[in-house]
Amino acid sequence: MSKSIKVLIQGTGFAGQGHADAFRSFGAEVVGIVGRTQSVVEQVAKDMNIPFAGTNWQEALVECKPDVVSIATPGGAHEEAITQAIEFGCHVFSDKPLTATGESARKLHELALKKNVKTAFAASFRYMPDVIYAKRIVAAGAIGEPLEVECISHFNLERDIPFGWSHRKEDGGGRLNNNFTHKLSIVTSIIGEKILSVMGEVRDDLGRAPIVDGVHNFKKRRDFIPDDLNDPSLKWGESNVEWSYTVLAKLESAMAEKPVSVLFKHGGLHPRFNEDHIVIYGSKGAIYIKGHYGSGPLYFYDCNNHWTRLPLPDDIVENTPQGEGDTERNWRYLIRELVKDIRGEKVLPYQTFKEGAQYQQLIDIIRKNDNWVDVSHLQ
Repeated sequence: MSKSIKVLIQGTGFAGQGHADAFRSFGAEVVGIVGRTQSVVEQVAKDMNIPFAGTNWQEALVECKPDVVSIATPGGAHEEAITQAIEFGCHVFSDKPLTATGESARKLHELALKKNVKTAFAASFRYMPDVIYAKRIVAAGAIGEPLEVECISHFNLERDIPFGWSHRKEDGGGRLNNNFTHKLSIVTSIIGEKILSVMGEVRDDLGRAPIVDGVHNFKKRRDFIPDDLNDPSLKWGESNVEWSYTVLAKLESAMAEKPVSVLFKHGGLHPRFNEDHIVIYGSKGAIYIKGHYGSGPLYFYDCNNHWTRLPLPDDIVENTPQGEGDTERNWRYLIRELVKDIRGEKVLPYQTFKEGAQYQQLIDIIRKNDNWVDVSHLQ
């Protein structure tokens, strides 16, 4: 393949524009962009100097003849577009969730293997610098055998954010799809990729949200919260997906004799009292990473029972791509690896549709919420 890799983007919002910038930063050529609304996609293409703009994905594949497609739409819109792209022979970069169900995600992974195309799955906060540093510390044996991991986050999301894909299970919404995927990716990157068992519960504690026109950019949806929520003409949509979850998992680790226990606790609508965090406990020490997605800083608990803040090593800082925010930098990290892999250069392992399909099947299991034991007879 020539060094000029051609990329077609699906999605015109924050993610689509972020993907386009990321591919361009590593020398790829963004040849087209596809969206739902002609006027919107034309304006985005004009603003970003993208030559092709359209609303028909199949037509765009034929017209643009991309080497890679980048999927930046809600998860419910992924399956058909990714299937068509793989059949067309394209490599695929997809944001999470891969699809809305485990079965459809599994089929995409199998199709990609059959067609021998490369895939990248962007549960990408495992590329946060402090997460990479934590992985290095654990691998060096500094905390002894890893025993337990704790992931706590409370987002205090506005209940009146306009109704959209994030409220609908069939469209890839929910906190498991859009929070747990990142947390699981972070923990497996540090502890080990083999997930042995999982159980959990989910809760839809939102109920409904106002229906508002004009929201095209997910990041700006808060700007569209109605001023008068008691307006009788206001229409409401019903949520059918979780906003909070508690998940327990066990992971195999090459550094531990026994499975490592993991707690994932997330309250999407609840306020935090102390900091969100990720903690890895070991037999000889521990690591605390501030922030729900490992944004840092990182603290190390040593054999002298002291917590010490550790600065990032220079090589990790130098290897972190530039970007406006954490999300953008993590996209760039993964896209850099995919582009290098397509060019035949040596890369470290990165997450593919194998993990995307696995995560979606795990989410299906967790959503069944059938692990409770009835003990009412003991009262």
